[in-house]
Amino acid sequence: MNLVIGAIIVFGSVLGGFFALGGHLGVLWQPFELVIVGGAAFGAFVIANPREVIRQTGASVASLLRGGQHRRSDYLDLLALLYTVLRTARTKGLLGLEKDIETPEDSALFQQFPTVAQHTRALRFLTDYLRLMSLGADRATEMEALMDEELVTLNKEFQRVPKSLHTVAEALPALGIVAAVLGMIKAMGAISAPPETLGKLIGGAMVGTFLGVLLSYGVVGPLASAMIRMRDEEMRYFHCIKAALIAHLHGSAPAIAVEHARKMLYAEVQPSFYEVEEVTTNASQRLNERQKAA
Repeated sequence: MNLVIGAIIVFGSVLGGFFALGGHLGVLWQPFELVIVGGAAFGAFVIANPREVIRQTGASVASLLRGGQHRRSDYLDLLALLYTVLRTARTKGLLGLEKDIETPEDSALFQQFPTVAQHTRALRFLTDYLRLMSLGADRATEMEALMDEELVTLNKEFQRVPKSLHTVAEALPALGIVAAVLGMIKAMGAISAPPETLGKLIGGAMVGTFLGVLLSYGVVGPLASAMIRMRDEEMRYFHCIKAALIAHLHGSAPAIAVEHARKMLYAEVQPSFYEVEEVTTNASQRLNERQKAA
């Protein structure tokens, strides 16, 4: 929603201000200048990036339009799952989670928490380390170092999309100049035309520079910054998982380990202590029912 509102404010301010100054908006309608600038920028983006980054860019824009990746309810789901997993590990040992860890997509335990089950990358991160712990990797410092290495790699992967968009934003003013030069070449070819016609051609050429600068600083650059913020929020999700697992390895009770995870969240999405207490109590009841049924 912020993406749409921001774009409306940017274009409304620029075009509204131009109109208020007495400018004619029809002069700015130069579709072929937009084709030159936008098409060249998109082509450069395709040249510079692998197919996966291009795909992720589209998915990231769609996610921004939906308002971002994770909400408070998603983190409550994650914290409830972490509590369930760690309590099971503490009472029955990690062998009690073996089937769930091996096939999390078919696990009744993980399916109780749909937002986490649908986050395949985070689920793999969690189950990979639970699997290592079940194999005897119980030294907290070693596990933390390994998690940190993966998180560094993951962060670099997450930053590929915003970095590629920042590159496009930096190139757009220059591509606008390319469009303006082509427009001036066209104008020079009609140098003997009447002043009204020549002025229209020169004005149309300058629209290319205008578009390049506006799209760079008013659209693509802010879009890249919004993606950096969204990717940072996504990293918080993984840091939550890490915090809970490391606390567990240090011997903390499940409720305390979950509190370690909660403290990793930003204020706007961080559930309160009592909200977490409520979801963990419900998770505990479901776990008891599951164990009795087994």
